[in-house]
Amino acid sequence: MTRDHVPWPPEVAARYRASGHWRGQTFGALLTSLSAAYAERTAVVGERDGAVTRWTFAELDERAHRIAAGFAGLGIGDGDRVVVQLPNVPEFVPVVFGLWRAGALPVFALPAHRHSELTHFAAQSEAAAILTVEQHDRHDHAAMARDVAAEVPSVRHVLALGSAEFDGLAATAPRELPDPDSEGVAFLQLSGGSTGLPKLIPRTHDDYLYSVRESARICALRPDSVYLAALPVAHNYPLSSPGVLGALHAGAATVLAPRPDPDTAFRLIESEGVTITGVVPPLAAAWVQAAARTERDLSTLETLLVGGAKCGRELAERIGPALGCRLQQVFGMAEGLVCYTRLDDPEPIVLATQGRPISLDDEIRVVDPDNPAASSTDVVAAGEVGALLTRGPYTIRGYYRADEHNATAFTPDGFYRTGDLVRRGPTGHLEVVGRTKEQINRGGEKLAAEEVENHLMAHPGVLDAAVVGVPDEYLGERTCAYVVPAAGAAPTAPELRRFVRERGVASFKVPDLVVVVDVFPVTGVGKTSKRELRAALAALTKEG
Repeated sequence: MTRDHVPWPPEVAARYRASGHWRGQTFGALLTSLSAAYAERTAVVGERDGAVTRWTFAELDERAHRIAAGFAGLGIGDGDRVVVQLPNVPEFVPVVFGLWRAGALPVFALPAHRHSELTHFAAQSEAAAILTVEQHDRHDHAAMARDVAAEVPSVRHVLALGSAEFDGLAATAPRELPDPDSEGVAFLQLSGGSTGLPKLIPRTHDDYLYSVRESARICALRPDSVYLAALPVAHNYPLSSPGVLGALHAGAATVLAPRPDPDTAFRLIESEGVTITGVVPPLAAAWVQAAARTERDLSTLETLLVGGAKCGRELAERIGPALGCRLQQVFGMAEGLVCYTRLDDPEPIVLATQGRPISLDDEIRVVDPDNPAASSTDVVAAGEVGALLTRGPYTIRGYYRADEHNATAFTPDGFYRTGDLVRRGPTGHLEVVGRTKEQINRGGEKLAAEEVENHLMAHPGVLDAAVVGVPDEYLGERTCAYVVPAAGAAPTAPELRRFVRERGVASFKVPDLVVVVDVFPVTGVGKTSKRELRAALAALTKEG
């Protein structure tokens, strides 16, 4: 029988409780305590349809109570899964807290996801409902959700912000509901996915709130801080590193940016007095460039976190002088481990590393990268590059309903194989140097080469396809699809890109480049090897 959730061993869980890492608090209980402590302070600022919303902690708490009661009235709660696909709108925050209070599990989808991904998330989680918006960026999300519901039998409700059904949900009289188990699964996030579609990542109240508390402390959040959520808030990074949840935990305000571009972000930094935000390297580069010509006052900005992909040294050196703030690098994953450079780290550490783990109980192993079966004891020499393994109080022990995948993604003693190649310095800081998995990190969005290849090979004019990451100064990596055509006229690059897009995938999965070739290179013994094929193609691209 496939398990939904792989728990920590009982003796390990007891140790985390005894150490104070796990405090037995749920998200709903957290918001209740915050409302009592910071009732009249601003909690959330956001925009939707041109209107600005400001909620205090007390107002946020009441709205979450109403939404929880509304979900309960629909029969949603007690472990039910709800796919949440919302852009950066203020309703995101009370919706997810309402789900937590109802005992339901949000499944966090991104606004960029389309029919293919949404169907997978709903089916894999056996979602009872999909909550979305009517329209966003000229895409009809509500119609897409209804199409998914027609295909996935478990989906009983589709709710869209602004609809009569959602308005009724939010107007329900609040009532007390049972508090869920803090060691139980609170929500499901999405993995980057090294093969096929993303896996679902089960996070508990206890483990995630520990990460949130420590992130808020390390980033020096305080009640007068103002956090700007510039990236899509359902991402693990803007949600918790330190993110919206870290800001709330500190009694600080969160400002939700409808878009991450410099014009929008700089306007909000000036008008709301933003003190801290987090971006991916391509966005940091755009902000640095725009800062030279902006007339906006950015003087309140104290800290810019950069993560999601490696921040190159040249860009890192430009951030502070251009934006008048300090750089803090962050490296983490939705599966758990989060590393930060500290605010008092020496400049060479901040510029050249991606930080060190938040917890003394984060166990790190850097092992032989050429041995896919390397155990947690096969460590490389200090300072050498190796594959990163980790386990700890907020790193999962297994994906959701994925026993077969878990057998290779985790060592027998519970270390997670992150797929990252790192070098560990004498201070414990990690420098990320690459990936071991067949995964491409395009500007912070991770995608599986195999998934895109499968879409390409569904085209009748394609015999074989291989997708590789090509180094890119702006995105870190961009995607290049090499295609061997079937007999007859070869499809053109624009045709293939349009074909992939029309198969209902997120736009970041559409290949940036498509190259049609007669044959793929082969290994020295004449066999086609996926690993060597991609290495050969990457070399050809570099030479070109």
